[in-house]
Amino acid sequence: MAPGPGTRTTAPYVPVTALLHASRSGAVYTTEVCRDAVRFAELAPEWGTLYRRCRTATPFQSHAWLHSWWLSYGQDGARGGRGRLRVVLVRRAGEPVAAVALALTHRPLPVLVHLGGSISDFSDVLLDDEHAETAAPALARALAELARTAVIDLREVRPGAAAERVYDCWRGPRRRLADSVCLELPAVPMDALLARLPAARAQRARAKLRKLDALGIGERVVEHTEVPAAVARLLALHRLQWQGRGVTTEHLSGRFADHLTRAVGAMAGSGDARVTEFTLDGAVVAADVTLMSGQLAGGYLYGADPGLRARKADVATMLLRAGAGWIGASGRTTLSMLRGNEPYKHHWRPETVTNQRLLLARSALAPSLHLVVARAAGRGRAAELVKRARPRARPRRGGGQG
Repeated sequence: MAPGPGTRTTAPYVPVTALLHASRSGAVYTTEVCRDAVRFAELAPEWGTLYRRCRTATPFQSHAWLHSWWLSYGQDGARGGRGRLRVVLVRRAGEPVAAVALALTHRPLPVLVHLGGSISDFSDVLLDDEHAETAAPALARALAELARTAVIDLREVRPGAAAERVYDCWRGPRRRLADSVCLELPAVPMDALLARLPAARAQRARAKLRKLDALGIGERVVEHTEVPAAVARLLALHRLQWQGRGVTTEHLSGRFADHLTRAVGAMAGSGDARVTEFTLDGAVVAADVTLMSGQLAGGYLYGADPGLRARKADVATMLLRAGAGWIGASGRTTLSMLRGNEPYKHHWRPETVTNQRLLLARSALAPSLHLVVARAAGRGRAAELVKRARPRARPRRGGGQG
């Protein structure tokens, strides 16, 4: 049983403070820090409730995604664990109103990083929309006490994310850096997307759609009970599609397969993921995983038989039409192409959105924060040199990262 408000406990319940002081509204907030994967699993119902109440949450803040990532890359990662679990949950009258899932790493100085790593396109905290004004300072105070000798490093934060509220009320040193570029479309039907294009480009896109129809490619949404087998087929197609070409090797690893199967299976059951398979002459020739939250849906990974190219089937157009057909009808507002600035994405005239990197530290750790900023600048310059030297691979639908 979870501890009551104000109760001090021992592991796996490790509170930052038994009681946080009252907010301006008079509400008293309590904090729990979970350092144990079993307890993290038990938090799923509460986490899910809070996730639904945070308008800006992305699929990468869902409990299924984060907990599965920890199982594959945290405690059981091939490198023996990438950090120590620090899941912070802030409650008001016993109900969760703020949360963030972090890991403590040393590289070489102590840093608290978001769970999800490089295979996640966005990171954020969760704030209950109804209580965000007071819950954000409560979470900031909890993080300040938790951090102690560590810098908090939140990568890939979308503009307008809940983490910005925590950043705005942070009382110590802080820095905001640019992170990856993402491209986004409005969640509208395919006809509306075509209407956004110049006439000549729209005409070419319609010709590609007619070719897909002429081939007779069918599509079906996979039931969540069939997800494990469907993900296995997708990954096999993904491997075949990129054979002999540049690909993110992590997508070929066993731990990624375990994570994707586990996470997407749970997310499909709760309506946060959708697996679509495309068939031709009775065989599955392509498959796609789309991840969803309240406002956003994004194509995360796909695989396609190379034979489709030989038959002049434009896979990117096929996937976009399939997604646009239902994402807008679901009430979501954004069809995200996730990270990556590849030229083919710009054919659809998307909006360019730059993620942020939010760095937070206690006052005594200002030198450590400056060191993290300097290292980030150095890596950025090195990455730019590599980018200029050779084109980056396009390993998945969402972009060339992760």
